[in-house]
Amino acid sequence: MAHLEQTVKDMKDTGARNNQTLELPRSNVASELLRELVAHLRQNRTQLREEWVTRISETRLLTAMTKDEIFAEATSVYDSYVEALETGTFEALQAYARNLSERIIPRGVETHEVVGIVLLLRDVLARSLFAKYQTDFKKLNRILDAYEPAANRIANTVAVGFVQERERVIRQQQEAIRELSTPVLQVRERLLILPIIGVIDPQRARQLTEQLLRGIRTNRAKVVVIDITGVAAMDATVANHLVQTVEASRLLGANVIVTGLSPEIAQTLVTIGIDLGKMNTVGDLQGGIEQAERLLGYKVAALGEPN
Repeated sequence: MAHLEQTVKDMKDTGARNNQTLELPRSNVASELLRELVAHLRQNRTQLREEWVTRISETRLLTAMTKDEIFAEATSVYDSYVEALETGTFEALQAYARNLSERIIPRGVETHEVVGIVLLLRDVLARSLFAKYQTDFKKLNRILDAYEPAANRIANTVAVGFVQERERVIRQQQEAIRELSTPVLQVRERLLILPIIGVIDPQRARQLTEQLLRGIRTNRAKVVVIDITGVAAMDATVANHLVQTVEASRLLGANVIVTGLSPEIAQTLVTIGIDLGKMNTVGDLQGGIEQAERLLGYKVAALGEPN
């Protein structure tokens, strides 16, 4: 698996370098041989496509897809493959690879499966060439010399397209997870709560600040309660970021109440020289909400008292 990942990385690096040139340089001889190859692949399209689908099934690739789905995608990939061989250009293949990736990544298809099916197709086509030119090894060698660079470039294009789409999906998922882990909640008009749970690293600290400031602007909030009861520790960099978040919120017109400070976090704030007199802190979330409601002019009554 490590070897496959390195191979895909190498292919991706090569793809990045080659993105400037999406057309393979061809000599007249190579072009003529490729035209003959394309004619062979078109003439034997049904047989070769079915053989490829059988090989995919035998090697247990694309198991998340049905047989009909595999056959439909194999047909499109085969035709795109032959078109790239015929034209020497890869824009259409790149577009199809991205579209394919968007559809199959949510199904759980892995990178090694996509690379595997493309390599299987290359193998199926190469075997058909050996069978066709088995009595003319000189011509077979010339055709393979023309075919292999194009086949490798096609495999590279499909693999890079899949990896790039997978990375985009992963980034979106990570962003969604970060947003879910730091929800900005409106509990009353002009009152927001930001409960923070878990480890805060500098990236997450920046993300929650951006979320909070957007929430203040969108909801025209006047008071924000930041609860860090669920945060066990905080280093100096993140503690400084917390203070900057309080100041930025104040600039947008919102008072910030910080609740749930642990002794360790309080010690960190003191150690880095934060003036706690500038930070409104309350022991727990309930106390913070009660103070926020008083700031907003709501009457806070003890449980059981008449309103």
